[in-house]
Order: sequence, then structure tokens, then C-alpha cells
Amino acid sequence: MEKSAVLTTKLFAITISILSFVNTALAFDGGSTDPKPQPTLCDELILPAGYPCSEYVVQTKDGFLLGLQRVSSSSSARIKNGRERGPPVLLLHGLFMAGDAWFLNTPEQSLGFILADHGFDVWVGNVRGTRWSHGHISLSEKNKNFWDWSWQELALYDLAEMINYINSVTNSKLFVVGHSQGTIISFAAFTQPEIVEKVEAAALLSPISYLDHVSAPLVQRMVKMHLDQMIVTMGVHQLNFKSEWGASLLVSLCDTRLSCSDMLSSITVIRKGTFSKYDYGKLKNLIEYGNFKPPKFDLSRIPKSLPLWMAYGGNDALADITDFQHTLKELPSTPEVVYLENYGHVDFILSLQAKQDLYDPIISFFKSMGKFSSI
Repeated sequence: MEKSAVLTTKLFAITISILSFVNTALAFDGGSTDPKPQPTLCDELILPAGYPCSEYVVQTKDGFLLGLQRVSSSSSARIKNGRERGPPVLLLHGLFMAGDAWFLNTPEQSLGFILADHGFDVWVGNVRGTRWSHGHISLSEKNKNFWDWSWQELALYDLAEMINYINSVTNSKLFVVGHSQGTIISFAAFTQPEIVEKVEAAALLSPISYLDHVSAPLVQRMVKMHLDQMIVTMGVHQLNFKSEWGASLLVSLCDTRLSCSDMLSSITVIRKGTFSKYDYGKLKNLIEYGNFKPPKFDLSRIPKSLPLWMAYGGNDALADITDFQHTLKELPSTPEVVYLENYGHVDFILSLQAKQDLYDPIISFFKSMGKFSSI
């Protein structure tokens, strides 16, 4: 039985991939015997900027091969400042993005580079199905089962394995920075004691858990159309908006009355105001969970001792202010909160003002943990 398309603050279970970001750059295809070498994130963006970068592959317990990049400060900065590697920090990208999201501006304006120059041991996460990850041990991307997952697996499998791996390599708790999708999987993962015990602190940009008040027009139309159910029924498991079929669908969604400028912050759809595990339908829920309804991710289980820093925007059509306040009420701790009235959903990673508005305060927050003896 396919997973139910009833969505509770989750990504499309089938994971719609917009190839302008995802581009299907696999290191290998599960069924291929002669894989073509693919450019890496280190090769494409980080090494050309003068920053040492290493590639790692982490395998999840359900067989996905995730890409991790490890970035150090540039040689000139390292020599000048005499710094050793500081504590590890994991960067978690948003929906329809990948690890390169943290390096799209200049080195002086991109969080990945800025953290490295401040001495952090920067690890760049890439969840399954994204450009810089490496497929599956046995499934081809052409296999519908490759795409049969939701953000629940991103939290409990992908993020869990990334954290475990970095912790084992560095023998240190790590800082986490998430944007958009990276925040929703962080919230879910942090409710699990065996995961959160390895996290020192977290900074969450445009944080999402509840999506009762999403105002992004494209999201609302997709929800009303039950687009997820339509494309599963049609046997489509990867939606390429550059294809003729995908382009036609996009045209049908975006007419003269509906702006699609919110595409990057869209298609994280919601029909129920809960933050829960996957809803398979009553029968399979009973088998999987022992109950007709999926259990909630209880935000009150996130340890009060975990330091949290959050930033949200007044023009964010996806991470609505009311929903954010709902999230805050359920947390046992009182996070440090920054409100930026003019910020939309993507401004948190692309704004030219983000360094002074966000990144410098994040670094100060992390350094206040007292883990920087050599910095």
C-alpha cells in the first residue's frame, strides 16, 4: 500500500524535485554498472573560493547515501589567525535546495564561508534525493520506491545519521543551523533523546513545525487541488518542472491571478494543523503505531537545557508568525528570538544584509557556549 497522501505539516511523500536545484547529480545510479563521475559541491563552489573541502558519504539505515562536505577556513585566514578547527557545526538546507544554499553569495556574505573563517568545523548536510547526495545502495532514482518517503525519514534517518557520523568523527557535540525544511526536521529529531544528546545548540532560520496559517498562494492552490494525490495516482514520483509535462502543470497552477514567485518557499503543504508522524491511513497506522492516528512529535520533549536561537520574518508566507508563536508556546525552553520585519522565506540565506542581521548574531550565540578555547 502506498503511503497516504493525507499531509500533516510534511513534504510531499513522493518528494517533488525541481531540477533547477536538484539536477539529479548522482554519484551513481543504484542499477548502473558504469557510473559517470559527477562534479562535487567541493569542486563546484568551495575549493574555487580557496577553502579546503572534503567529501564524505553517510549511509542511512534504509539505504540512502547522503553527501556531507567538511569545510575549513581559507589558508590565508587560517595562517593569519593561527586557528585550529573549532567545534563542528552542521548546516541543513531548505526545501528544493541542497548544501550549496549556504555558499551562494560571496565568501564575505555566505554563512558556510563565514563560519569557517570564524574557526568552526563546518559540515554541510544534503538530504536524500538532492543534488549533492549519492542515491541509494540498491534503488535507482527511476524506481518509485526511491521517492517513497516524507520529512519524517529526513529527520529520523538522514539527520540522525549525519549527527551520529559527525559526532563520531569529531568526538564532540555539534551545533546545528537549519533553514526552512532544515528546521522542521531539526524539531522532530530533537524530540528524540538519542539524537539531541549529541547537539550542543541550534540556530533555526524561518522555523517551521505548524503550518496552520500558510499564506503562500502556490501552496494553497496545491493543497486545494490535492496535487500530491493526483501525481501519485498518475504514477509520477519525481516531478521535473523543466519537462514538458511539468511545465504544463506549472502553467496550470500559475495564471495571471497567481504569482509563482514564492516557488522556493512553497510545496511544503498542509491540510491538518498538527506536527505528527506520517499518516499512512487508519489500518496501516494501527500496524505501524498501534493507533488509528499517527503520534505527534511532542515539542515539549526537546530538552529545556538545549540552547535555541531562532529568527523569523514579517514577510514570510510559509513560516507564518502565528504558527511560529504556536511553536514557541510548546517548547519547554525560552529561545533567543530575532524578528526581521522585511524578511521573506529565502532572505534568510540570500539577503545581502543577512551577515549583520543573522550570521554575526548566530556566531555570537554559538561562541557564548564557551567551546572556543583556541579562537
